[in-house]
Amino acid sequence: MYPIDMRSQQRNDTCNKSLDMDLFLHCSLAPAVFIILVLSFLERRLNRRWIDAKFYLLNGRFGIVIPLDFIGTFSNRCSFGFAIGAIANKVVILFSGDYLPVHLPTWAKAFVFLIGGIEVGLSYYPFFACLSTDFKLIGSILGFLYTLTWFIITSLSIAECPQGKGFGEYDEVIFQWPSLLCLFFLLGRFAHMFVKAIWAQLKLQTEPGEHFPQHIHQAEHVRRLLRKPVGHEQRSCFQQKIYQWDPCFKFPSRMIGTCMLALFCLYIVVIFEFKFAIYMFQMLKMWERKLENLIAASNDSQKYAPLVIQLEESICIVEGVWFFSMVAAILTSITYVFHILVCYRKHMKRLWAGEKSFLPVKYHNPSPSECVAAIARYSGWQIAYILWGYFILHIVLMIFGFIFTYGIVYPIQHNQALKVVKGLVISALTFVVVISLMVLQIRIASKYFLQPKISPEDKKKPLALNNRKAFHNFSYFLFFYNVILGVGACLYRFFCSCILGIWLIARIDRTILQRGYEAYDMGYKTWIGMLYVDHYHNNPVLVTFCHMLLNGRGEQMLQGSPSYHIFTSSAAPRVSNKARTRWQLLYTLLRNPGLITLRKPKEFDFSLDSKMIQASVLTSRIQNEQEGPGQLSCPLLVDIGPSFSESHGVYSETSVPVFPASPCLTPESPAFPL
Repeated sequence: MYPIDMRSQQRNDTCNKSLDMDLFLHCSLAPAVFIILVLSFLERRLNRRWIDAKFYLLNGRFGIVIPLDFIGTFSNRCSFGFAIGAIANKVVILFSGDYLPVHLPTWAKAFVFLIGGIEVGLSYYPFFACLSTDFKLIGSILGFLYTLTWFIITSLSIAECPQGKGFGEYDEVIFQWPSLLCLFFLLGRFAHMFVKAIWAQLKLQTEPGEHFPQHIHQAEHVRRLLRKPVGHEQRSCFQQKIYQWDPCFKFPSRMIGTCMLALFCLYIVVIFEFKFAIYMFQMLKMWERKLENLIAASNDSQKYAPLVIQLEESICIVEGVWFFSMVAAILTSITYVFHILVCYRKHMKRLWAGEKSFLPVKYHNPSPSECVAAIARYSGWQIAYILWGYFILHIVLMIFGFIFTYGIVYPIQHNQALKVVKGLVISALTFVVVISLMVLQIRIASKYFLQPKISPEDKKKPLALNNRKAFHNFSYFLFFYNVILGVGACLYRFFCSCILGIWLIARIDRTILQRGYEAYDMGYKTWIGMLYVDHYHNNPVLVTFCHMLLNGRGEQMLQGSPSYHIFTSSAAPRVSNKARTRWQLLYTLLRNPGLITLRKPKEFDFSLDSKMIQASVLTSRIQNEQEGPGQLSCPLLVDIGPSFSESHGVYSETSVPVFPASPCLTPESPAFPL
């Protein structure tokens, strides 16, 4: 965080560490890669490729390991949050860029940032992978050992040199305790996972995820929609103005982890800034004492005495303004972090209800590729916006603090209170007069230049002019005054735009640009893209509907999927998907012969006339059977041409099997739904 030349001016008693955390970060890549390979070996791929035929002994192993589901994870949210919080200090180092070489070209810094981010992500990958793996026993053991190693090395580094490289004692403890806290929590979490896995192996306890879905809150949301609405409940002032807990809504792990990491990073940045400011104030006071000694040793001490007093007052003012502006910026940034969650829930509920009026018109149908890229970069951008927003807000508040102090407080302390009051009264009077004239114009227009109400029950008069000649004279004489008034209104607009833009710079849930220019606000575009991805993948009605379909159809083919195996608990015998598809295809075409002509041909020379002939034959056969008294006899093998292509997930054949001898399909049987 600090420049290199400033670090050389630090205390002489700064110790030299034998444990270099940067070197340990590089060395940790080897065990991290080993853990990833072990977990990848345990995972099996659902879709087999040509390489599986060559290495058939692997049996589909070495699948892709998922560190964190950024879309649909609602379990272990606190664990993932603490795992993200463990890397807070590394994120701050990446944010500050202290690891960059001195003589590095500007164009190459982007690649160095990318490499540094990948290295940090790979080093901390086992924390997330061991938490999210389905093999809890192996994951808990590997995660516990890896976390314990990081905890021991970090603790030894702090114990060896508690003052670190900062500007005071115990700086390393102050900076590192959030990471130690998160690592300690992860140790307890992995130990808990190990005990539960052992119990599950001994059949003493059943894993809750094997029988109960983790999206129960979404089903409760749908039930609440289907119930008859009740009257308004009595809510407290806190629930009305600030936040009301909703049991049918859960924030995904991505949002919880982002907010926790933002708070940890904000804490580290504030501590860095506080230590830096304390150091600078100490340097200023030291220079002040040296200046006093020089002036006292000179013959013109009385001449330079006012300069010393003014310097002391300036240092006190700077120190006071910096402290109060820092507190205000910190409170504002913390409020924004929690307000992000409130806005996320509010916007998601509006999208679930089909309401898009709060979004710009051009973003009602955003690009899918941009939305996917937006949710991938949202967490990083949100943290960067929070940190940069804190710095910018702190600087602006300091500027306003200096204006207020030197404009009001400083003159009052020097017996110029009357002058200050006089200036304030004149400014306030001018403002009141201008506002009064604007209000007067509105009153005159309402009373003399609008036609009366059409109905006595109307709240407002209609927008219809009355006394047009008087109105034209009124507009003419006020034209020249409104030109002067417009200058003040323009300055007021500029002032409000600057204040609101700086105040809301950290919030990407709303744009600070005018309507029509939202496309230039990249943070707001990221927020909207993230909302749409969550809306399309975590909509409670959609998820519940898919849950009901999977349960009703008994799709056993999805039992191997880690995301949807919880929805299929039926113990029905397995049936070949190829056989089921063939029978369903034949039955559907028998009941709907017209669909034969609409089927997609493959690589066969299958003319439309041939299809029409086959469709006519099938139609006449069904009609004859329906007119006859008997049931539909079992047809022979019917060549109906190629079926749907493989891209539709249906097996392609040039013919379908015949019906069995018994039972036969009857005309009364319902057609298979398309």
